[in-house]
Amino acid sequence: MEPQAAFRAQAAGALIVDTRCAELRREDGVIPGSVHVPLSVLYWRLDPTSGYADPELTDPDRQVVLCCARGYSSSIAAATLRDMGFARATDIAGGFEAWAAEGLPVVSGRRATRPALRS
Repeated sequence: MEPQAAFRAQAAGALIVDTRCAELRREDGVIPGSVHVPLSVLYWRLDPTSGYADPELTDPDRQVVLCCARGYSSSIAAATLRDMGFARATDIAGGFEAWAAEGLPVVSGRRATRPALRS
């Protein structure tokens, strides 16, 4: 999904999940309203049967848009989420770098709108 389409999807209720490490989020900023779930725990947090799921993230009918730094790892993660039953899972083409390059909203990593989930 192109960054502008992801921005519109978020406005329509899609959940943007930022899988970048905390260091990159601090350095480069975050997408307002996104949720931080490190890639290393992504599948646990979204799988309601894992024992480590975040109930706010487990709705397989909600559109989930993944965001990594450049769009590579998020593409693989989105495919895995689709295999897990999240039929509307996708990612941002070009990742956070493309989002920011488009001039879409970014806030300081220290001012994220929702605290990171613990891994």
